[in-house]
Amino acid sequence: VQLQASGGGLVQTGGSLRLSCTAPRRIFNINAIGWYRQAPGQQRELVAQITRGGNTRYAGSVKGRFTISRDNAKNTIYLQMNNLKTADTGVYYCHAEGDHYSGYEPYWGQGTQVTVSS
Repeated sequence: VQLQASGGGLVQTGGSLRLSCTAPRRIFNINAIGWYRQAPGQQRELVAQITRGGNTRYAGSVKGRFTISRDNAKNTIYLQMNNLKTADTGVYYCHAEGDHYSGYEPYWGQGTQVTVSS
């Protein structure tokens, strides 16, 4: 696993968490890197993504509550999650676009559990 994610946990509705994902520089600089999540019984979905140039994209359900950012000096991205809802519960996976070393398959982190209780 080349993407190291951390920061999940248990929080009450309305609370906040911050996820971190660190990647090797080669992967960090490919282009887009971000977060997907998977709730029980559901498909994995994009939560937020940030490009090498700093452009961001969010799922509609998290806009205005989540903020993705990147620290190029640390090869790390962050996902600040505020005003969390029970619907945000799931396993969050760090994701990066692939390159020729991966056969252009994406890179995935090991997943970190986020549980929001009511």
